[in-house]
Amino acid sequence: MTGALKNIAAAALTSSVAFGASAEPIRNVVLVHGAFADGSGWRGVYDELTSRGYAVSIVQNPLTSFADDVAATRRVLNRQDGPVILVGHSYGGSVITEAGTDPIVAGLVYVAAFAPEVGQSTLDQYNEVPPPPNFVPEEQPDGFAYLKADLFRAGFAGDTDEADAEFLRDAQVPIAMAALAEPVTVAAWKNKPSWYVVATEDGAIDPQLLRSTARRIGATMTEVPGSHVVFLTQPRAVADVIEAAAKGAAEVVAGEESDDAPSPAN
Repeated sequence: MTGALKNIAAAALTSSVAFGASAEPIRNVVLVHGAFADGSGWRGVYDELTSRGYAVSIVQNPLTSFADDVAATRRVLNRQDGPVILVGHSYGGSVITEAGTDPIVAGLVYVAAFAPEVGQSTLDQYNEVPPPPNFVPEEQPDGFAYLKADLFRAGFAGDTDEADAEFLRDAQVPIAMAALAEPVTVAAWKNKPSWYVVATEDGAIDPQLLRSTARRIGATMTEVPGSHVVFLTQPRAVADVIEAAAKGAAEVVAGEESDDAPSPAN
């Protein structure tokens, strides 16, 4: 049994959550948003999961630095009472790659997200496949960036209606470009089971890059028709993947605990 999985099992036992042969699904979910947005976009996924009995917490990344966003995620993880499925969208995938090494994290879900290798940054991922032409961040004099307004819908929210796209555009949360250039120091996906949602109409991260990322990290991949904000426009489909992760990660923990248990006396 690996050290990482021992830590997951320890977290499960400490929390008094039963992971016997029945492998009950992990009930805690933490959602991490990406750049140019805030946690409110997760509302549909939140409603889906809570209606199914999950306890859901939403991180509000300050987007001021990569370290600040990882710290914000760890702050929410520290409030959980048992094993967690940690979910990241877009740049939030880089955040969960770093923060997901926390022993309480039992599984990772990447939603149209980056998943850097150790020593790579979010922006480094685009070296493999460049961003689509309508995804254009505009850096301000203070080092923070907004998405170009007249391309926002096409690049970020192509399957939303015009009113919602306008609201998302005007409610953008700028991100420090330095956060996107900061490399990860660890990669939780190396030791934690992972699931991945490919948004087939993504205008911010080429779907080709999404698919190759999912394969590279060995994630269970699900393709969902939708734009970069697939979690907002297809909340049920995204919630289904998160629920599959909650069940699948519990099975991993239960199996590892069984393998690590002492043999019965003869």
